[in-house]
Amino acid sequence: MDEARQLGRPPAPTTNLGKLLSAAKSGFRRYPKAIIESVRRPFAGHSHSVLTASNRPPNLDPHPLAAMWLGHATVFVRLCGLNILMDPVFSDRTGVNVGGMTIGLSRLSPLPLNPEHLPPIDVIFISHAHFDHLDRPTLQGLVSGSTTVITARRTKRLIPPGFARVIELDWDQDMIFKGIHIAAMRPAHWGARTALDRRRGYNSYILREAKDRQGVLLAGDTAMTDAFNSLDDLTLAVLGIGSYEPWEHAHATPEQAWSMFQGSRATHLLPVHHSTFELGDEPEGEPMRRLLAAADGSAHQVILAEPGAVWAA
Repeated sequence: MDEARQLGRPPAPTTNLGKLLSAAKSGFRRYPKAIIESVRRPFAGHSHSVLTASNRPPNLDPHPLAAMWLGHATVFVRLCGLNILMDPVFSDRTGVNVGGMTIGLSRLSPLPLNPEHLPPIDVIFISHAHFDHLDRPTLQGLVSGSTTVITARRTKRLIPPGFARVIELDWDQDMIFKGIHIAAMRPAHWGARTALDRRRGYNSYILREAKDRQGVLLAGDTAMTDAFNSLDDLTLAVLGIGSYEPWEHAHATPEQAWSMFQGSRATHLLPVHHSTFELGDEPEGEPMRRLLAAADGSAHQVILAEPGAVWAA
């Protein structure tokens, strides 16, 4: 039986019109309320109310590969001595910035640690220009002359000035950064910042270090795709499992994420893009429940670390 029917919900619409109507209904349910709340309780950039955690991450130097999920799609990765951030969003809200005030959805839970306690970042990866992945207030707070930003096509101008370099990678392009091979891939998503700039790129990234044969997939947002099939020597795959209801055409369901993980032949799965911002209509906790059910006897491959906890290979 269809998973949605098992959970007492109608199946996802299959026509473009049906998808559009379902998405519009979902948006009208939450965004007017979020806009009103944003105006009543404006925040600028980082909210001190969520930067209260004092725990510092442990020394990650002994580990050739380690990772921390920091909420939503934000992941810190330590790979062969490099400190890497994927899609950092540390703001209390995600959305349009108007006069220093962000209009959008608020975080459901505080940040798991103070970003100031992160080690110096060598490289930041941006998957695409959506506000919940490219957060300018967060990036402004991370500006450093020793940090490189790698981002998608036609998104360079959205990155605040002051970084060492900002490099756009398009699909099937690659580069070497301090000994790590980086390749950009095409996921099943889209990259518009607004309704009028749909030519922007959207990337997944494969990171490989030849000496220790450690490989990492940073998938970003994607619907179901076979793009990640047979990616050899991957230790870690970071895949989104939330915001699929009613956005399955843009965000994979937990079952689809598990299928893509299996296709990638990675050893461990770090599930992200859930339980941080209410971008979808799925019930609280459902994404992880469905993922573990799909994994069944292989659930030991799923990294269950809480936000801010360190997983090491």
